[in-house]
Amino acid sequence: MIYSGLEFGQYFELERNTKCHNVLLALTPATRMAFIFIQMYFIFLNSEQMRVYKHKVAARFGLMHMIGTNLSVWLNVLVQETKHEILTFYNPENNSLRISHRIPYKGNVLGLPSVTADHPLAAHGHHIVARGLKGPHHLYECRRTNIIGSLVQDASPFLFPCTIEYSLICAAILYVMWRSISKLPTSSNHTARTKSEMSAFKKSPHHYSVDCARAHKGLFLGILFLVLTIISLILFFVLISRSEFVGLAVIEVNICELILYTMTTLAAGIGMWQVRQLKYDGSKNLQLDNILLVGAQTGMYIYSTFTIIGGQFTIQKNTVLVLVTAVASLLQTTCQTIFILDASRRTCSTPDQIRKKPGREIVTFLLVTNLAMWAINTLEKSRAESHPIQLHFYGLWAWTIITHVSMPLAIFYRFHSTVCLCEVWKRAYKMKPTYM
Repeated sequence: MIYSGLEFGQYFELERNTKCHNVLLALTPATRMAFIFIQMYFIFLNSEQMRVYKHKVAARFGLMHMIGTNLSVWLNVLVQETKHEILTFYNPENNSLRISHRIPYKGNVLGLPSVTADHPLAAHGHHIVARGLKGPHHLYECRRTNIIGSLVQDASPFLFPCTIEYSLICAAILYVMWRSISKLPTSSNHTARTKSEMSAFKKSPHHYSVDCARAHKGLFLGILFLVLTIISLILFFVLISRSEFVGLAVIEVNICELILYTMTTLAAGIGMWQVRQLKYDGSKNLQLDNILLVGAQTGMYIYSTFTIIGGQFTIQKNTVLVLVTAVASLLQTTCQTIFILDASRRTCSTPDQIRKKPGREIVTFLLVTNLAMWAINTLEKSRAESHPIQLHFYGLWAWTIITHVSMPLAIFYRFHSTVCLCEVWKRAYKMKPTYM
């Protein structure tokens, strides 16, 4: 809603009686903001159990239409942000798109060829092709540079992934609601339903407690890695702003990522071995959280796969590290997802397991380190110019599109992994009254 509200505010900064002034630029974000608010209220009221005994066809049609609308919002925001990202490379002086206009680094820093107008890479990937020259020029003229326009330009890299994640979550919840629309009740189950509804008012209030036993080592080790990651990101942004230190910035952040991926992969492997002691419930269905986790994992796979391809075909002395980091990311994501899917079906079954809580240190460690990896994806990886090697190999258009398609899903994967690990941390080691 903040993203849509800021877009709505941009309309009032446009000059009237010009080709840039269009009422749809205000109407579209305003209706999107209203849709998001009303949909959130609808899901909040009906997400527990949606009972529809009349007009089921209309209800299913409405829910499916809402799913389609969420996917449309997703694609619209994706296209708009990709366009805005590409425009940041636009040079109005010669009506061209150049990487050097945004990243003023020396070509030999990473062992890559310098980008000039005479170089074939520049003619192919780093200057816009002739048939598209009118588009960026027109969009650049209409770009808002006043107060709200500058605010949107600075905040959109952080806000638009939230819009995509919100649309993905809502589409998944609405799909579950669409599948669970109730059938017409018989007299017997109607009576049972009435009794269950009446008994809900008689339930005593729940009392929640947090037991942090067997979690301290994982917590503090995870906090240590989180602090080191934040320091690494600060150094990265300081170094990449200086043309002579761009190569060092890329090496520094990749070393940090590689250490993080290696440690979390080992932790996931140890965790899978430890939680085997817990009781496994094979009859438990795949929950919505797990479905969202697997779906969001595709973003990690897409990003890492394209990075591996780019690193493989641009092997230099400093680009091998980028390739190894991408492979480590792919391995870490796979191991962690397997661990979460397995651990979410396990619970303590004996007093000894409740006392020892096998695997809880690992769950706590992964929970905190996923926040660190979420920070990396949000602050560093979501921007195309932060990866000059891939940008040189794929070109401006292709790599910007790859980043904007895959990175919001990757950001959501890291964030949702913490949610799933919290559920494992809370449910798998819950104290049972029988053993207290």
